[in-house]
Amino acid sequence: MNLSYPVKIKYFLRACMALLFLLMWITNTTAKTPNPANPSITGKTSLPYLLTGEWAAVQNPASIQLQIEKLRRFANNYVISNVKPLFATGVMDRSVSGTRFNWWLLADGQNLGYLDTIPVNSIPASFADSIKPRTPKDAFTFSKVPPKDLSYLSQDSIPNVFDYKATDSSVLYVKQNTFALHKDANVKNPEYEISADDINYNKNTDIIRAFGNKDTSDNIYGKPTITQQGSKSIMDSLKFNVKTKKGILKNTYYNEGEIFVKADIVKKIDSNSLFAKDARFTTCNLDPPHFDFHAFKMKMITGKLAVSGPAIPEFEGVPMPIVIPFGIYPLTRGRHSGFLPPTFEQNSGYGLGFNGLGYYKVINDYWDVTTRANIYSYGGYMISVNPNYYKRYKYRGSLNLQYQFTKILNTSGISRDEYTKSTTVHIGWSHSMDSKARPGVSFSANVNAGSTKYNSYLTNNLQNIQNQMSSSITWAKTWDEGKYNLSLAANHNQNNNTHLINVQLPTANFSMATVNPFQKKEQVGKPKWYENLGISYNGTLMNQFSFYDTAFSASQLKDTMLWGAQHQIPITLTLPALGPLLFTPSISYSQNWYSRKMDRHWNEDSLVIDTTISRGFFAAQQMSFGISMNTRIFGTVNFKKGKIKAIRHEIRPTISLSYQPDMNGQNYQTLQTDTSTRRMRVSKFEGNIVGAFGEGSFGGINFGLDNILQMKKVNDKDTTGDPENATKKVNLIDGLSINTSYNMIADTLKWSPVSISMRTALFDNKMNVNASMTIDQYEYDRGVRVNKLLWKEGKIGSITSGNISMSTSFSSKKADNRSDQQRIEPDPNMPYDQQQRQLQYVRDNPAEFVDFNIPWNLQASFALGFYRTLAPDYNSYIHQVTSSLNLNGDFSLTPKWKAGGSIYFDVGSQEVRMLSLFLTREMHCWQMSINVSPIGRFKSFSIILNPKSGILRDLKINRSRSFYN
Repeated sequence: MNLSYPVKIKYFLRACMALLFLLMWITNTTAKTPNPANPSITGKTSLPYLLTGEWAAVQNPASIQLQIEKLRRFANNYVISNVKPLFATGVMDRSVSGTRFNWWLLADGQNLGYLDTIPVNSIPASFADSIKPRTPKDAFTFSKVPPKDLSYLSQDSIPNVFDYKATDSSVLYVKQNTFALHKDANVKNPEYEISADDINYNKNTDIIRAFGNKDTSDNIYGKPTITQQGSKSIMDSLKFNVKTKKGILKNTYYNEGEIFVKADIVKKIDSNSLFAKDARFTTCNLDPPHFDFHAFKMKMITGKLAVSGPAIPEFEGVPMPIVIPFGIYPLTRGRHSGFLPPTFEQNSGYGLGFNGLGYYKVINDYWDVTTRANIYSYGGYMISVNPNYYKRYKYRGSLNLQYQFTKILNTSGISRDEYTKSTTVHIGWSHSMDSKARPGVSFSANVNAGSTKYNSYLTNNLQNIQNQMSSSITWAKTWDEGKYNLSLAANHNQNNNTHLINVQLPTANFSMATVNPFQKKEQVGKPKWYENLGISYNGTLMNQFSFYDTAFSASQLKDTMLWGAQHQIPITLTLPALGPLLFTPSISYSQNWYSRKMDRHWNEDSLVIDTTISRGFFAAQQMSFGISMNTRIFGTVNFKKGKIKAIRHEIRPTISLSYQPDMNGQNYQTLQTDTSTRRMRVSKFEGNIVGAFGEGSFGGINFGLDNILQMKKVNDKDTTGDPENATKKVNLIDGLSINTSYNMIADTLKWSPVSISMRTALFDNKMNVNASMTIDQYEYDRGVRVNKLLWKEGKIGSITSGNISMSTSFSSKKADNRSDQQRIEPDPNMPYDQQQRQLQYVRDNPAEFVDFNIPWNLQASFALGFYRTLAPDYNSYIHQVTSSLNLNGDFSLTPKWKAGGSIYFDVGSQEVRMLSLFLTREMHCWQMSINVSPIGRFKSFSIILNPKSGILRDLKINRSRSFYN
């Protein structure tokens, strides 16, 4: 019998069978058999065993009658309550010496009885609920019902625990030994889950069959679906053995992660392996897909890999004239080892090359290593080894070691050599420690060091113009809830233009938070004024050595080695407020330790300055006393008309009196700098790792003024009518500070330079502006400050340094409702160097990271800086002005085409230092990008066509060319 008959026929057959049973019962009501004795039921004569249907195989009529009598007596004491009868379509009929023996089960709390004249074969669906629980082995169970002990069932019962459900009905056919689920059927066990419109299970063969059905429009619904270990398969029909895990799946649509496989016939040979005939492998989720690899034979191992024979690429259903001899498609989730394919590049300076050829190796759950190499036909190469490590709640980091041998073809004709050769190295290390690993202890590292020529030979324009490299490794520990802090650090910085490298190792710092020695442990009442007296300490010990990488010598490190220390002990007292005024007295003591002292004098014979360096232990100290006062002043101007309702001005003045005795006059000397009579005072401790104290005493007033300007205006966008939303606050100036001081006890040069800084956000926070400058009120004569105020001449002074920076960002309305946080998925645990490498990849390939949901966007930034430094001859100043403009953005030509670029313009030299342009095309599961860098030391052009899927990302068609200038 086909168990997947339509629903209408199924109900019609049930009605016919019910009518037939009723007629047979009426005609046989007079033939009843008296109740025999109550025999015991044990072993294979138990009720569950009798219900399996295997008792019918006994040929001895006497045995059959005895089993039936045992069933009857057992059923007399067996009560099933509140069970709706479920009728099966089969009739159990066994003849013993011409007598018909038939049995049935009554519901609604009646005792099970034995009637030999009722040809009914019906079992209540809730029978499983009446079995006493022991172990969940070898049986079906209902959802949300505890497992049942069916150890006394036959040994060939179902070998696993199943949860099943169906919206229409679930039918157990005792005679056929089958079980059927109809309408939205679902069967689930720990290994897999099967869903279909109809599911049938045959216990004799242990085979599950699943089918869909057709609606009135002949569309198939409820197709069988298998979900196993993260993979999902949809098919037209299913035939599956629950014991051997073998099966046949027809017209199967298989999905695992980013992979989609469609096959005409799939043969499952065990729980993890299957063979596919006429299979199409793709990462496109459409049907039909935009592209696929058509293989006539394929084997897949769930969660590991798929292997195919000869395959033909197809685009839009059109086969390409290319045959792939075999294919290996990884299905492994998470990390797994494997080769990293290269990209082809043509470079005028390096020759033909393969970039990115390498291997990724998973060492264990915490470590992996990526090894890559760039190889060029002219003989140059680069090898990169990048180990990564991560242990949750402990630490995370990565190491990047690079060795680069550069061999560039000379095309200028200036050099006699055919090639320019250079060997450079680079070391990058990033490490971060989880704060929960060891509370109170932290360790971090950010190393970026290498040869000073390393950046100049990279094909990336941004790194070509970066002349500074720095590193920092820090270990820190805190005690007593942060009152005491100790840190040990190693630092490094280098200038790629001068080739000078400075290494500070070690740098130790110990600090003590402010403590109140006179404060009581248990405060009672109002504290005394002296209880607010606080004292703290901060000490730093540093050691530094320097060298030039072009003339490195281990013996010279001793000559460049410097060490020093700083000690600071501030003492403060917070007094009670006097109305709106707050007064804070303070005392500060500082001491510096130096490792060398310089004595300089003018040489009349050679007309130069001779310097004598003395090494040893030298100390200098400084002390200051002061009291400061600060308050806040508010002023508001209201307007009755117009959109501007009010302007609010907040002033935060700070005035302090301080005295600093002259404790370092002996550490300065008068130096003649030329043949004239001009002299200047210089410190003997210049050039040390710790800065020198200033000479002279100071007793004067320090002035500070901070301003905040705000405006309240009508909110044009408010439609609520709420008075609180009728106006909105706008910050005109977030901060404008002015600071200077006046030395009352000095004979000359009493005013110190005025420092001014300002920050604001304009156009509803669309543009950020930051500016600062330093103004000196005195004139300079050949690099020396003279006691002549420019204020008396009507001038504000001369600007000695200053800078201004502005940045803004504009974009059109987003095509969707996602926020910026939803578009970007940051990883807070990602090491810094890995972030930089990913950011660098985005810069190199901007076309691969555009957002088509934003039609256009533009970011702009401008920076202008001015500063002056004293010339080496001490007779003049060197003025330098730096100015740059950065622009980057993109815009959509069509919904699928987008163009953009970025530019770095040096305003001072009127030169474009970097320019990159891109054009990209979005193609659902594929993307095409064109990148052009026409300006810079390395000019490049590339076209890349590749799938979006990460598993096929390296399956790209690219054309790249680079030109070295």
